[in-house]
Amino acid sequence: MSTVTPAPAYAPPAVVAILAVPGCQLLDVAGPFELFASAIRPGSPAAAYRVVLVAPQDGRVTTEAGLGLEAQETIATLDPATVDTLIVAGGPGSRHTPVTGALRDWTVATAEASRRAATVCTGAFLLARTGLLDGRTVTTHWQHADTLAARHPAIRVEPDRIYVEDGKFWSSAGVTAGMDLTLAMIARDLGREEALRIARSKVMAMQRSGGQRQYSSELALQSAADDRLAALQTWMFDHLEDRLSVEDLAARVGMSPRTFARRFREAVGETPAAFVERARLDAARRRLERPGAAVERVASETGFTNAERMRRSFQRAFGVSPAEYRRQFGGPAPT
Repeated sequence: MSTVTPAPAYAPPAVVAILAVPGCQLLDVAGPFELFASAIRPGSPAAAYRVVLVAPQDGRVTTEAGLGLEAQETIATLDPATVDTLIVAGGPGSRHTPVTGALRDWTVATAEASRRAATVCTGAFLLARTGLLDGRTVTTHWQHADTLAARHPAIRVEPDRIYVEDGKFWSSAGVTAGMDLTLAMIARDLGREEALRIARSKVMAMQRSGGQRQYSSELALQSAADDRLAALQTWMFDHLEDRLSVEDLAARVGMSPRTFARRFREAVGETPAAFVERARLDAARRRLERPGAAVERVASETGFTNAERMRRSFQRAFGVSPAEYRRQFGGPAPT
């Protein structure tokens, strides 16, 4: 838990600087900007923060979506010593923009002078290139977590977290997770009631359950080089409700159970049992997103035998129950 001291209640609006480079993700900027700008001090109508968009140069910052954002400050005009909170927006620009010269100097100076610094989505790539995240634990969008870890081995990357706080450095997962991070910061500064008020006004959850894995759309699978195992994988997806023991699967490809288990793990990177559970979880997750999906029926259709067994697997993998997942992502529950 961080020991960062919140800004005093009587202080003037704290400056939140959102750094955005060309090619930034629009929601990485707009989400935190809107929430911080909505915050007021308890018992007062006064704004708690002054939010400014900071660009490397004068003029507009063109987002990945093509929309131009007018920056109020640049790295040449905003004094690092005046910044309370630095937010680095993500997007393709943040992953690829060279962090050198004036951009590096300002980012390092601001992060060091500020009370806290944070990254949204792949904004972690930009801040990582300054070296400030070395030795820290961070998160980023699940699709880019492995790349961040490979490029910056001195950083501990948590791919399944919605947001991470490590000392004064915060980081969030993809896109809308920046809003989860922002609400957590507001709650820390101004109290849970103010954060809850803002969440209600924006019709969003105060705190989402589970981690990033529940939001990925497809099961990421490593294709087996062995044609027999590749064909078996395809067959398994069509027969998840069947008994898929090591002995049964080995018999289908004409191997002994021991040889099959060894070759499957070498080819796929996990045991047959782990692969089957992941495949069943992914199929169950997609079915629960359909309107009217009954948990018991989904459990039966995907080979979990019963709803309780599926619930335990869901909780272990995603941090939420099937019913909670259906509530968040599915249609109305059957009556």
